[in-house]
Amino acid sequence: MTRKQIRILHALGSFDPGGVETWLLNVLKHVDRERFHFDFCTFGPAAGLHANEIERFGGRIVRCPKGANLWRFRRRFQQVLRDGRYDVVHSHVHLFSGALLRWAKAEGVPVRIAHSHTSRDDRPGSPLRSYYRTVMKSWIHRYATHGLAASRLAAAQLFGSNWTSDDRFRVLYYGIDLKPFRETVSREEVRGELGIPFGAPVVGHVGRFVRPKNHLFLIDVASETLKRWPEVHFLLVGDGPLRPEIEARARARDLSGNIHFTGSRTDVPRLMRGAMNVFVLPSLWEGLPVAAIEAQAAGMRCIFSNAVTGEASILPDQCVRLSLAGGAGEWATRTIQALRCGRSNVDRAVEAIAKTGFCVERSATYLSELCLAAVD
Repeated sequence: MTRKQIRILHALGSFDPGGVETWLLNVLKHVDRERFHFDFCTFGPAAGLHANEIERFGGRIVRCPKGANLWRFRRRFQQVLRDGRYDVVHSHVHLFSGALLRWAKAEGVPVRIAHSHTSRDDRPGSPLRSYYRTVMKSWIHRYATHGLAASRLAAAQLFGSNWTSDDRFRVLYYGIDLKPFRETVSREEVRGELGIPFGAPVVGHVGRFVRPKNHLFLIDVASETLKRWPEVHFLLVGDGPLRPEIEARARARDLSGNIHFTGSRTDVPRLMRGAMNVFVLPSLWEGLPVAAIEAQAAGMRCIFSNAVTGEASILPDQCVRLSLAGGAGEWATRTIQALRCGRSNVDRAVEAIAKTGFCVERSATYLSELCLAAVD
C-alpha cells in the first residue's frame, strides 16, 4: 500500500541566504522527500537567492507578495492553501504567524506550527504595536497546534514566560550540515578570490546588515584592532538595508583596505574555513544564530556578545561572551588574544557538534517525526 505523501508549507519572507533559510534548505536536503513534500511560500518582493537550490532538491517556491492591502493578501494566501491542500503549515514570520495559522485553521489545515527565531520584536512599542503583539500572540496560542523556538529566549518572546508549562511548545535547535566542514578547502584559493593576503590574520562576521547584528559597533572594534595590529583584515559576509551605511562608516575611518564586504554568499563554510581565523558576533539580540554554530564547526575562536544566548556556546573552550558595555577597546583586546591563540582542531570540533542537537540530521528527524505523529 502506497503511503500518503505529507505536504508541508513553510511560510517566510524570502529565500535569500540567512540563518533560518540555510537551516530550512539543509532540512529539505535531509528529509525523506518521497514521504514529505516541502513548499516555501515567500512574502517578499523576490523569491530569493536560494530559490533555485530549493527546486533542485525537490521543493517548490510559491510566491505570495504581502503588499499593503492585508485583505487581498489574505485572499491570496488562502488560495495558496486551497491549491496546495497542505497537511502542515509551518510559519517562520514571528508575530504574524498568528494570522497565518488562524487562516490555516479556517482552511482545515490540521497541523499548524509557529516557529520563533528571535528573542525580540524590534518594532517601536507604540500603542498600535502593543495591541498587534497582544492579538497575534493570543492567536498563536489559540490556533497553533505546535510551537518551536530557536532558543529558550526565543520561546519566551513569542509563547510567553510560562511556555514550558504548555506541551505544545519546545526548543528545537538549528542543525547545520557538517559535510562542508569535513571537505578540503584551499586557503590560498579562497583568500585569493577575496583579495586577502595569504598570511594575514582575519576576523570574520556573518549576518544580515540589520540593526540587531550591530555592525556599527563591529566597525568600531575593527578600528581599535587595526590601531594595534595593522595587518589584521575583517571579512563581513551578508547583505541588507544597512550595508551602505556600514560601508560608508568603514570608508570614513579609512579602513576600506582592511575590511572586505562579500555580500550574500551560499558558501559560508568554505569562507569560514578558508579565510577566517576568529569569529565575532556583537549582536544586540538574537534567537540563536546559525553562523555561531558554523563558526564553531569551522574550529574558530568565537567572541559573542552576552545578548547572544549561552545555548549558542556549544563548544565552550572556543567561545567567549562579552558585554557590549565594555566598549570597542575591550572587544579589540579579546579579538587580538583570540587571533594569537589560533584555531581549534576542525575535525574534533565537527565530531563534537555531530553528537549534539545542532546537526541537521537531528533537526530533520524531529520535524519528520512531529509531522508524522500529528498527521497520522
